[in-house]
Amino acid sequence: MAAAATTGIGAGAARAATGQVPGIWHEFTANPYAHPQIPYVGRAGSRRGRHAAGRVLRAESFGAVADGTTDCAPAINRALAAAGRAGGGTVLLGEGTYRIDDLIHIGHDDVVLKGAGSSRTKLYATKNLTELIGVYGSRYGGTKSSWSWAGGLIWLCPEDRFRTLTDAIRARDWPFEGWTGNQRDEWRTLTTVAPARQGSWSVTVADPGGLRKGDLVLLRLADDAAHTLLEHMAGGGPGPEAYYWDDKTKLTSYVPYEWPVRIASVRGDKVTFERPLPLDVRPEWDPRLTTHVTALTGAGVEGLTLEAVQTPQSPHLLDKGYNGVVLQCTYDCRVEDVTVWNVDNGFGLVAASSSTLRRTRVGGRGEHHPYFCREGSHDNLIEDFTLSARTVPAPSGTQLHGINVEGLSSYNVWSRGVMEMGTFDSHRGMPFANVRTDITIDNTGAHGGDASAGPLFGARFTHWNIRVTNERAGLMKIDGLAPWSATVGINTVREFGQIDVPDFTGDLHTRLELYGTTDVVRPRNLYEAQRAL
Repeated sequence: MAAAATTGIGAGAARAATGQVPGIWHEFTANPYAHPQIPYVGRAGSRRGRHAAGRVLRAESFGAVADGTTDCAPAINRALAAAGRAGGGTVLLGEGTYRIDDLIHIGHDDVVLKGAGSSRTKLYATKNLTELIGVYGSRYGGTKSSWSWAGGLIWLCPEDRFRTLTDAIRARDWPFEGWTGNQRDEWRTLTTVAPARQGSWSVTVADPGGLRKGDLVLLRLADDAAHTLLEHMAGGGPGPEAYYWDDKTKLTSYVPYEWPVRIASVRGDKVTFERPLPLDVRPEWDPRLTTHVTALTGAGVEGLTLEAVQTPQSPHLLDKGYNGVVLQCTYDCRVEDVTVWNVDNGFGLVAASSSTLRRTRVGGRGEHHPYFCREGSHDNLIEDFTLSARTVPAPSGTQLHGINVEGLSSYNVWSRGVMEMGTFDSHRGMPFANVRTDITIDNTGAHGGDASAGPLFGARFTHWNIRVTNERAGLMKIDGLAPWSATVGINTVREFGQIDVPDFTGDLHTRLELYGTTDVVRPRNLYEAQRAL
């Protein structure tokens, strides 16, 4: 892979010492919070820094034994629950292999499961989620397994939400997934919001009485009959206005758009957030701040490998649920120095926001979704990630995606990655304003997405400094696909394999700069440069 990566850089490497600053970067720095093609993602990821240790508990004190044969799942879960009851803490795992015959659940704030390092501590999982919980069917009918895009053998999810999910699955009912989702009777309005522009840090509210600094709230935007909110997410103009939205039933099920954000200050009727507004706030979208289901905050997983018993990869959409680490209804959580091996699906973000995955790796026999980001997940950071080449050939009937984003998920960042297989999987459901930057990829995967989920891309997608070792253009060079978006610093690529056509007609208002070069683009990493502004 290293030799291929060098070839992918090409002639641009010789000029890397001087670098080339694209014109679009100068434009962005003059208007960072509301640039028409590049999103502001400088505050993506967890804002809490490293988690405080709190109370420290050893899993061995609860009965865990790193002998590779004792089922340690009950002991580890008892230790995690005890840390939760204590108001937070770190559960330590020593060196060695801990067999688990059940999933590991982190359901309380400020609880961290911490091993001795991904090369020193292993959880060896013997069962899948279908065996442990049951068949997780689709809300859209049919025989698809929803373990293809949900659930983990390490599952970070608030305690009450986790019980709701698993009870529904066992009853063969469609379970709740998102911040309000199919349980919208659980939220209530805190206040309505006056009009504001994308990129504003503050809004004016009708009733600030119930709002406090530090509160986590949802900004909720409903679409109107003319689908002007969806058009706005696509950048607006003749193309989105001419698009037929009414039959995109899966896409419209993701609306209202729900953006969780913490309040930085309340002064009179002016509320300031810790991040700028992702979209305009217009009266026709009934903007309001609302409550939400319980969010899991401050939790994390560090320093371990989760290895599933090796089984053949399942046929497409029939995954049994040998899944890795999933964050669901989380805010300000972290996963660091974690490897998953021989999984159906690797790392998942499901209605997860403002969380960080750092130094993660997916490897082994091959997987369906190495990374998935869906159901309205926003402002997450995935950095220093590795997707390793499969260790066995792909069985017939399987499918490989890559770093997935879908379901109106927005302002997520994938930074400093090495992908030895897979692709940049925009999985329809019109994700928008996402960034992939400083990534080397052997572009071998395919995107997915049901036709009823609508467009592949909304506005403000940016691919910045991308090295494509096999020169395949699909989903890398997006100036012909994504509206109001940017491709900056990519080596020369060509169309083969899965080839797409734009969802919107007419001028896409996209930018292509420093095509045919990589690594000479300055700044090299768009996310890091935005953080430094």
